[in-house]
Parts: sequence; C-alpha cells; structure tokens
Amino acid sequence: MLWGNIATKDEEKAEILNAFFASTFTSQPSYPQGIQPPALEDKDGEENNPPIIQEEVVNDLLLHLDLHKSMGLDGIHPRALRELAGELTKPLFIIYQQSWSTGEVPDDWRVANVMPIYKKGRKEDLGNYRPVSLTSVPGKIMERIILSELAWQVQGSQGIRAQPAWVYEREVLLNQLVLFL
Repeated sequence: MLWGNIATKDEEKAEILNAFFASTFTSQPSYPQGIQPPALEDKDGEENNPPIIQEEVVNDLLLHLDLHKSMGLDGIHPRALRELAGELTKPLFIIYQQSWSTGEVPDDWRVANVMPIYKKGRKEDLGNYRPVSLTSVPGKIMERIILSELAWQVQGSQGIRAQPAWVYEREVLLNQLVLFL
C-alpha cells in the first residue's frame, strides 16, 4: 500500500518496494558530526602483495557449496558448480586471478536480483520487509576468497583468533576489520 492505494499488479508492487528500499539506503557511509573514518596507511612501509589465489581453494569452495542457496541472474545454480567442480576449477581460477590482478569484476557479478523478504508485522507496511540480493554464485566465491585473505591479513597483524578464515561470518569479519582500521 502506498499513499492509501493498494497495489494489485506485481509490477506495481515491485516498483513500490524498489522505491522504498532505495530510499532507506545511501551510497555514502554516514558518520556522526565531527567524526571522520580513519585514513588507510601502510604502517610498515611494506609493499602489500596481492593475495595468491590458489587453485585448491577454488576447488574446495566449489565442492562445499550450499546447494540450498539461490542462484543469481546468471542462472548458474550451486549444484551445477558443485557437480562440475573438477571441470570448472581451472577456468574459474583463471578468471579469479585475472579479476584480482586487473581489479575488474565481470558484469554478471555486479548484478543482483533483489527480493523482498517479509520479517514480521503488518504485510502492508513496507518497513516489515528486508531486501535480499541474489547474486552470482561464482561472484560469491570470489568474494569469499577476498574476505578470507583479508581475515588472514588482519589476524597476522592484530593477533586475532587463528582460525581458517571461512569460519568467520561476513558480519564478524567486517566488524573486526572496522576495529582494525
């Protein structure tokens, strides 16, 4: 419902939810007045070497994909990636290496299908929905590799728990990175 009018067509509902979700997010982080985020600096004057993406890690991540997760707009289902891990490891490894070295990400990895997920309360209240982005599974694997490397970097310099990086949930890792910075 928007301004007292009930949306009945799927397209109208999608447009209303899209406008609501877009209005609640900003592209720039907001900080309390007078507080600025810390500047990034090279503390030791060392050159930061890019992480080495290992073929075995790519294969392991493919073999352990959660088959109950949704695919992105590219239509690549986790089951296909998992069952074809032996054949797809090398090509994905090459794509990930190229992406890391050039800093470019395939366009399909940047596109998401945003789904409204009902939380609780009145279904007519737009605030009772949260947006969930369904993104490309190969893109999520690359994201996991990068987060894993960042976790190892943070652990090494701050003495944070020495666990495999994929044990960390995304939110925990990002919270630790914020504290580190």
